[in-house]
Amino acid sequence: MAMGRLRSSLLGLGAQQFGHGAPTDYSFQYSACNGKRKALLIGINYFGQRGQLRGCINDVKNMSTYLNEFFGYKREDMVTLTDDQQNPMSQPTKANILRAMHWLVKDARPNDSLFFHYSGHGGQTKDLDGDEDDGNDEVIYPVDFRTAGHIVDDEMHRIMVGTLQPGVRLTAIFDSCHSGSALDLPYIYSTQGVLKEPNLAKEAGAGLLGIVSSYARGDIGSMIGGASSLFKKAIKGDDVYKKNLRTKTSPADVIMWSGSKDQQTSADASIGGEATGAMSWAFITSLRKNPNQSYVQLLNSIRDELEGKYQQKPQLSCSHPLSTFITGPEIHLCC
Repeated sequence: MAMGRLRSSLLGLGAQQFGHGAPTDYSFQYSACNGKRKALLIGINYFGQRGQLRGCINDVKNMSTYLNEFFGYKREDMVTLTDDQQNPMSQPTKANILRAMHWLVKDARPNDSLFFHYSGHGGQTKDLDGDEDDGNDEVIYPVDFRTAGHIVDDEMHRIMVGTLQPGVRLTAIFDSCHSGSALDLPYIYSTQGVLKEPNLAKEAGAGLLGIVSSYARGDIGSMIGGASSLFKKAIKGDDVYKKNLRTKTSPADVIMWSGSKDQQTSADASIGGEATGAMSWAFITSLRKNPNQSYVQLLNSIRDELEGKYQQKPQLSCSHPLSTFITGPEIHLCC
């Protein structure tokens, strides 16, 4: 299968350039994607609950069909958890989701291809371990979250990323609100393929405006307090970024597309008469139109599909730095 092959436009071109902020001595192993394939697909409509959704189960059905037909995933190697199934073990409860996450990565070997897809509610909760520059962890909500609680990004990273060997591919799709860093992957890329650092510029601009306003009013106390707060936020953001590069980088090959930034919501839409998650629809539609895309090209394609229809901005993040060599994309998608 053509998409199962590792292809690089940089082979033989010397050292790869990984962008500003990436470690200089970092090593990882891409997956050739010619080993075992496993997929975990989760869709939750929350039937009968406040905030019921309509398209999440359809997302799982569509993704399952796409993986089977275009990427060679066998049905027997897929676990689907949806809240329309009668089997209690197939319900997307917290216990079942965590159990299935462990199943997905168990015995994974170099060149295996793992696929994770979540379509449902997402949110944020207070960060307790200092790895979030905005002070919030990202979470997903199992069907029984009101009694069992949510699942935090730190735990998902620990189970599905932290245990992987070098050369194992995990492709993750989060079609949920506030999902920008749902797997806590440290490398976030722009649509130009540029490695992003903590987005302090917007916050700094607002802070500076407040300082200038205080000065104009002659409020020296507020001006000094605002400057101090701005400095502390900048220091904290840089410290968190460096900590994540140190602790969340992985020698495995983990790539994640999320439906929105951490501060945004993701749409539950109706497209072509079918209820669907906008991100899941755009991901499959983009690949059907052009299956031979790099990570950054796919990010742009997904955003193009959503532009003008939805406000959300899908994100691309990785467990390792991507090459930003100017002549072209370095690795093509091989789910």
